[in-house]
Order: sequence, then structure tokens, then C-alpha cells
Amino acid sequence: MTASTPARLAALLLAAEGAALTVLAAWELVALVSGDTTSVESSIALFALTLVGAAALVAFAVAVWRGHSWGRSGGIVAQLLLASVALGMLTGPGARPQVALVLAVPAVAGFVLLIAAVRRAGADARAASADAEDAP
Repeated sequence: MTASTPARLAALLLAAEGAALTVLAAWELVALVSGDTTSVESSIALFALTLVGAAALVAFAVAVWRGHSWGRSGGIVAQLLLASVALGMLTGPGARPQVALVLAVPAVAGFVLLIAAVRRAGADARAASADAEDAP
């Protein structure tokens, strides 16, 4: 099964988000090694969780590219989590609207692309099912 254009674009966006998290993990590692942390244990945990998140996003990207539904589902959850972080950046005394915008734009774009990919995959599956029923 080949992936549709929205699925391909969503996969590229998920891969870019995974790459961004990998860069963030590298930044965290540099801070950890240079001693620029207040808690070594928390820094190690944050580094490990950031790497897990990056690996998950890359896995979702590969799955969406290959047309697997679990990648679309995971990608949608990741976009919703990213949107919730963006929303959190708008509130409180340390609100950063610019950062919220930078996080919200790819989250919304990814969500829209993944929903379009889900709809396209459903339509393709229904068409394939109808073709199978019509075959002698």
C-alpha cells in the first residue's frame, strides 16, 4: 500500500520533529556534561525521555510513510501533546507567546495532515473492499 500525499507530508513533518528532539537531546547532553544543571539525576532522566520521544517520532514517521495506521495514530497523539505544550507556553508568569506559536504551527499542520491521511486511507480501504466484493 502506497501512502498518499498528505501521509508523505505528515511523515516528513514527523521526521523533522524527531530531528528537532534529537538536537534538543544533544543540547541537554552538553549541559549535563558541562555541569550546567542543578540536578544530575533530573538531567539524565530528561535526556533519556527526550531520546525516547525522538525515537518514537521517527518511528511514527517511518510507519506513516509506509502506510501503517499505528504511525498515524501515534503521530496524532504526538501533535496533540505538542499543541498542549504550546498552550502551556501561553499561560503563567513565564508565558512566551513566540515560542507557543513556533510549537503550535507544526502541531496544527501535522494534525491536519494526519487526519487527511487517515481519511484517505479509509477511503482507499473501502474502495479496495468494494473491488474485492465485485470480483468473481
